[in-house]
Amino acid sequence: MLSPDQSAILNDWRKAGEVIAFTNGVFDLLHAGHVTYLAKAKAMCDRLVVGLNSDASVKTLGKGPNRPINPEQDRKVVLEALRCVDLVLIFEDSTPAQLIEAIQPQLLIKGGDYDPDCTIETDARYIVGSKMVRESGGTVTVIPLLPGRSTTGMIKKSQG
Repeated sequence: MLSPDQSAILNDWRKAGEVIAFTNGVFDLLHAGHVTYLAKAKAMCDRLVVGLNSDASVKTLGKGPNRPINPEQDRKVVLEALRCVDLVLIFEDSTPAQLIEAIQPQLLIKGGDYDPDCTIETDARYIVGSKMVRESGGTVTVIPLLPGRSTTGMIKKSQG
């Protein structure tokens, strides 16, 4: 799941005593909601790792037949350009569970449409990886969404 270089980076951060946080998403058409969210996430940690859904995994999320609009490598380049993002890792699965297990973050962060207290894995508000993070002594938190900002909304508006 992680390349040797990625594992080495994470190990160096751990050895330095840095707090590693993880979040994930599609980040298709980057907007103010995404950037605000990622900046707030970075303010909670020393190192922010972003799990990016691959093109194939986006297709499993029910976001529509034309998604993603931007290919995974383009989305990765854009995220890597943000100073609040320290590492971007593309994952192929429908959820980032295996990636979270490989990273072992101290902090797991999701947007406000999730519930950090939800324990029902089939509930749309459940945060994948939350059980594992808590069991290893980590914290799970959510950041409120910026109202009126979404990729789906942008797409609908552009279609008239």
